[in-house]
Amino acid sequence: MLLRENRDQLSKYEERAKELVAQMTLEEKVFQMVHNAPAIERLHVPAYNWWNEALHGVARAGVATMFPQAIGMAAAFDEEMMREVGDAIATEARAKFNAQQESGDSDIYKGLTMWAPNVNIFRDPRWGRGHETYGEDPYLTGRLGVRFVEGLQGDDEKYMKVAACAKHFAVHSGPEELRHEFNAKVSDQDLYETYLPAFQALVQEAGVEAVMGAYNRVNGEPCCGSRTLLHDILRGQWGFKGHVVSDCWAIKDFHMGHHVTASGVESVALAVENGCDVNCGNLFLYLTQAVQEGLISEEKITRACERLFTTRMKLGMFDEADQVSYSKIPYEEVDSAKMRALNLEVAGRTLVLLKNENGLLPLDKKKLKTVGVIGPNANNRKALTGNYEGTASRYVTVLEGLQDYLKDEVRVMFSEGCHLYKDRVSALGRPNDRISEVKAICKASDAVIVCLGLDAGLEGEEGDEGNEFASGDKPDLNLPGLQEKLLKTVCESGKPVVLVLMSGSALAVNYAQEHVPAILQAWYPGGQGGRAVAETLFGERSPEGKLPVTFYRGTEELPAFTDYSMQNRTYRYMKGEPLYPFGYGLSYSSFAVSGEKVSAREITREGLTVSCRIKNTGNMAAAETIQIYVKAERPNTPNAQLKGLKKVRLAPGEEQEVTLELGVQAFSLCDEHGARRVEPGEYRVYVGTAQPDGRTQALTGKKPTEFTVICKSCMEC
Repeated sequence: MLLRENRDQLSKYEERAKELVAQMTLEEKVFQMVHNAPAIERLHVPAYNWWNEALHGVARAGVATMFPQAIGMAAAFDEEMMREVGDAIATEARAKFNAQQESGDSDIYKGLTMWAPNVNIFRDPRWGRGHETYGEDPYLTGRLGVRFVEGLQGDDEKYMKVAACAKHFAVHSGPEELRHEFNAKVSDQDLYETYLPAFQALVQEAGVEAVMGAYNRVNGEPCCGSRTLLHDILRGQWGFKGHVVSDCWAIKDFHMGHHVTASGVESVALAVENGCDVNCGNLFLYLTQAVQEGLISEEKITRACERLFTTRMKLGMFDEADQVSYSKIPYEEVDSAKMRALNLEVAGRTLVLLKNENGLLPLDKKKLKTVGVIGPNANNRKALTGNYEGTASRYVTVLEGLQDYLKDEVRVMFSEGCHLYKDRVSALGRPNDRISEVKAICKASDAVIVCLGLDAGLEGEEGDEGNEFASGDKPDLNLPGLQEKLLKTVCESGKPVVLVLMSGSALAVNYAQEHVPAILQAWYPGGQGGRAVAETLFGERSPEGKLPVTFYRGTEELPAFTDYSMQNRTYRYMKGEPLYPFGYGLSYSSFAVSGEKVSAREITREGLTVSCRIKNTGNMAAAETIQIYVKAERPNTPNAQLKGLKKVRLAPGEEQEVTLELGVQAFSLCDEHGARRVEPGEYRVYVGTAQPDGRTQALTGKKPTEFTVICKSCMEC
């Protein structure tokens, strides 16, 4: 039985926490509510730092396995993989924590409360932090987030492996430069239909231990002090029992940016009154004064501390190490051969094949003497990592991966080609100062692999050191600097060209789609990323990723960045035709889906069962994702939405039966008041390997099978 289901055990931890907190003075309790909580020696409470990161591996705490960035892992469309990754990260976190505790090290980033995952909806491709998320779809985000949290928190009956945190609650997706003052205005319909479902799934299905508030306001209320979000929805409607943490220094924004309070004392009182328990920052130290001035009761302080110590009890921090199974995990688990193998496998699963004209890929090294590798991301370690990253013991760039794979069998010639975003590589050189080198390499090569895109120095969080665009957001969807000019030069050489895109978000690569025969989206593929890319380009594995975001043709199609309405946003609401659709991705193999069935043609409270058979009809072992979409056939409803998925791995000629349950909620939508129900009428259910839009059909030549089902009476969900 999982800890989140063991109510008796949880009650014991809550009782122990209450007994401990009851012995503390007001000042002691207040100091426990900042992220770097000090020791209370008289009560044998050790110091603890709540601030720890594990977005795609243990971060900022020395060497650890660096998995692909979250957006890349989302592209795998693989729930079980996410659980395995979460478990691996938790294993390394425990191993490092155990070793650090032996040395009395309780510094920042060295605890067990991991501020991950980020389940915000990537509603606009310009948002710099979008690569921390699982993409633009609430259902996919929820499924992957649930599995990741389950992996992190473990399945021990008594203790959590680590404590996960769903962030940033809620309605947060830029602009970064305005986040400390911005008011996200959102309808109840969009709030409950798009922005909240993933958080609800993590709370109610995965039992996530913590929730982090966002910087912005939502409909006038600062998220870290929002009665609507924290009190009414999170704890009231969803029954959340864990603790809430503020984003870092977000409480000071109440009076300095949002101007909803007049002082720090008022700000901390508002936050705690509405359910924020721990402050990333130190402003909560004003809570003593807030109690003295009657702005908040000591009982509220006490309750917050009880939640915090309940979490620490659940992690086994106040029990003998020999009683806690996770305390036995040795440091040797960190960066082990097993972890490196898993990382390579995960990286391979994230790659999305966007185009493969005339089967150019996979390349055959027996037919090549020289390969040109060109581009600013070919040997760029930063393009492997994304942000909130750990430290890998080895970084394998795409260039290094190709060199290691081809060895002396094929010569690899390299040119940076151009700077990632500037007009020259050498500060004293002329603009486009590597173009003659590029032409020479193209002339000498049998095939050219061009590595372009972005890195975390171009897209990221506001204030990230070295971020070229300062705020972290992208000004547009174009390849920066001279990259497209470089690509045109390579294409004009007449040699076979493969484009490897490395980015954490969608790019408008319209020229590439028209002129480049093969395009592989590699995201930020982690410490083993270059090896995975090389193995994929040469057919050691087949691409299996699917796009978790829409690739647009340009920003002209997008509403204003500050507009939080979902109208004409993401595949669920867009009216135009994308460059590459959500859910799209090619394979080196081929698959046939047959025998599609739905268990009933009438929707009841029991929902429906959808089944089909899928066969690998190609010559290569590969994986494919069965995707189920649902469309309500009435005016003013979203486009067909993803409501079921299953990753299937098949050898050549192998066939497998797939059965997926569509609960009644799969057919539900929210009204203008946010009430979720299934309305009477017709619904289309689509069964296939991609969404049922025209662009996907044009790119793949396939059309999913569709069924019409009927709801006869309204059902509240």
